[in-house]
Amino acid sequence: MPEDGKADTDNRTARSGFFTLSRRSALEGGAAIAAAAIFADASSPAKTATAAQSAPLPVASDQALTISATINGQPVAAEIDARTSLLDLLRERLALTGAKKGCDHGQCGACTVHVDGRRVASCLTLAAKIEGREVLTIEGLSDGAALHPMQQAFIDHDALQCGYCTPGQIMAAVACVAEGNATSKERIREYMSGNICRCGAYVGIVAAIEDAASKMERG
Repeated sequence: MPEDGKADTDNRTARSGFFTLSRRSALEGGAAIAAAAIFADASSPAKTATAAQSAPLPVASDQALTISATINGQPVAAEIDARTSLLDLLRERLALTGAKKGCDHGQCGACTVHVDGRRVASCLTLAAKIEGREVLTIEGLSDGAALHPMQQAFIDHDALQCGYCTPGQIMAAVACVAEGNATSKERIREYMSGNICRCGAYVGIVAAIEDAASKMERG
């Protein structure tokens, strides 16, 4: 603090031993490092979203387990650690990154996928539990280039803002309709309450589900 008692924000310093760094220098240096990292990442040909190039999850020898399941209509066999969650198998091993890791405690719904037609929080579901079962993620919901009615309804009704929770919202919404719980706004809100949208796009989400429900019932 200068003698006149006023904080000098331009010359604030953090000292540790012989190291002295001004606040301004720290901000400028941080920005330079971030920019370099972005350009380095963009120029790397190894950055592709394919399962073959995703880093395998570590498997402890005493916890190794081989599972076979059908994921988005395709047979999948993998050796996993028995403690691996379904979410980590999808994201880290199979490069199916649509399901998001939000709270990792089953409270936000961002990781929702379907197992044998029922919605589950994949962060709380052991990958070992899908042995011989069918898993559907947001990547397998559309029919090629043709969007699922729920996906199209989310677009039509602006039922998203940042989009982080949207895959889980859509998967839960499809299940909500299939369960017969899309019969009123109140019932939709109740049965979608496990999916949190921090942007507050709930009005659009409810409207999208109402719209898609009629189309799904017809089709």
